[in-house]
Formats: sequence, structure tokens, C-alpha cells
Amino acid sequence: VHGGPFANIAHGCNSLTATRMAMKLADYAITEAGFGEDLGAEKFLDIKCRMAGLKPDAVVLVATVRALKYNGGVPKTELVAENLDALKKGICNLEKHIENLQKFGVPIVVTLNAFETDTEKEHEFIRQFCEERGCEFALSEVWAKGGEGGIDLAQKVCETIDLCSASESQFKQIYDTQLPIKQKIEIIAKEIYRADGVTFTPQAEKSIKEIESIGFWDLPVCIAKTQYSLSDNPTLLGKPKNFKINVRDAKLSSGAGFVVIYTGNILTMPGLPKAPAALNIDCDDSGNITGLF
Repeated sequence: VHGGPFANIAHGCNSLTATRMAMKLADYAITEAGFGEDLGAEKFLDIKCRMAGLKPDAVVLVATVRALKYNGGVPKTELVAENLDALKKGICNLEKHIENLQKFGVPIVVTLNAFETDTEKEHEFIRQFCEERGCEFALSEVWAKGGEGGIDLAQKVCETIDLCSASESQFKQIYDTQLPIKQKIEIIAKEIYRADGVTFTPQAEKSIKEIESIGFWDLPVCIAKTQYSLSDNPTLLGKPKNFKINVRDAKLSSGAGFVVIYTGNILTMPGLPKAPAALNIDCDDSGNITGLF
């Protein structure tokens, strides 16, 4: 099931109705929660699963060679060249996402979304890295081979779910909703983002106090944060340290059942570029599609 608001500015999940329907109609229900584990997965596991009483049997963590090299300091224009040194430097970002998911007690399958510019050495390095940390690993070649390229991943996920079903679930949330709002924010900041702490602007202090005063102190928190970094600063790549999360405001979403926390300079109304990619996509009379990326 795919389709939901962006996890950098909202909860990043599809509706409970869609998930429950999928669970009734199929043996396996797979739902996407993006961007990233620090945003999409945290909100899915701490907010949606809590409200719906869901206990996921497995989590699929998706990575790419290019993204890891980018986190290792490689410019976007040079990501296609093999660079094991940059990969070794940037894979700390993947390591942190793995560590975070392990805190929820859910089995992890790391899948590498493979592209033609990747090399076997890069794939093997990431495979060994994941397996050394107790994660299953599967290479997804859907980009090049379509559905056939996803068979290995599907089998790994099914095997992982079978093992999970045979034992007692260890799934848990990382914070108790009965805690004060600021304390819930601090737990996420320290446990998920690796921040040293949290700072609150006067506006944030005022908003949180008002929300708690009218009885909504016990709701989960939905943090709006950049998807480009574990911190609230999009330029801090890899596994940043020695930083604090800055909370500038808070807003009650009583109908949805959570409090939205605004951090850094995150914009809550994302827009398309002046010339979106759709302008370059076309299809000829023979059904050949051009302009996809």
C-alpha cells in the first residue's frame, strides 16, 4: 500500500483503513513509510502502529550505493564512479538507521536498490556490513529487471516474517505517550537523531504549554524535520554529532491524534520546480517511453 503525506512534514503513512483492508485481502500487507527511518519509520511505528494496535513482522530498509557515497562526501556529479573509500565513510548513515530500527525490536531486511552504475565490490561491501549487524540482506534489481528483479527481496522478507511469527514479538515503541510533550521530543531527538539535546524557541514553549493546558499533553508527537540529514540541518550528512535539535513551534492536530513539532527551517508546503520532470516524459506510437529517470 503506497500513498500518504510526506514524512518530513507530516506522518508519512497511508490511512489505517487502507492498511486494514490490505491485511484482510492478502497474506502479506506491505506499507511504505518514508522519508527515511528517522522520519517515516519512526512515525509509522510510534504513531500509526500505536493507534491501530499493529505489530509489524518485519521492516525493509532501502538503501542505494549512490546515497551512501553522497553521505560519504561525494558530489552528486561524481556518484556514478566506484568509490569504496567514500562508501566506507558514508555507510555510517545506514548503520544509524539500522541501530534505530533495532530499538523497536522488529526484524530488519536491508535491501540495496541496485543501479547499472553500481559495482559488485560496492554491493558486496554493503552486504557484509549489514550481515555483520544481524540484518538480512537482499539485492533489489527491480530498476533493471522489473518484477523478476525483486524475487530475492520478496523471498527474504517472507523468510524473515516466518521466523518472526514462530517467536514472540519483541516490537515496542520508544516513548510513552503519558510523558510531557517536551520529554517525548527529547527522547526522539536523542535516541533517533543522535542529538545532544533540544532547544525550544519562546514560540515553541508557548505553543506546547497551550496544547498541554487544554488536555492534549498525552498525544504522540509528529516531528517535521529535513529529510536530508539525521539532524535538523540538511547540510550535516553521514552520522552527525555534537548538535541540538531546534524546535521553533508546535501545532495540535487533534483530529489526527498527534502534535506536530516544527524543527529547523523545514517548509511545510513543498512545491514542484519551475520545470518538473513530467515535461520531459513522452511516449511514441510504439509505446516506447522516454524521459524517465
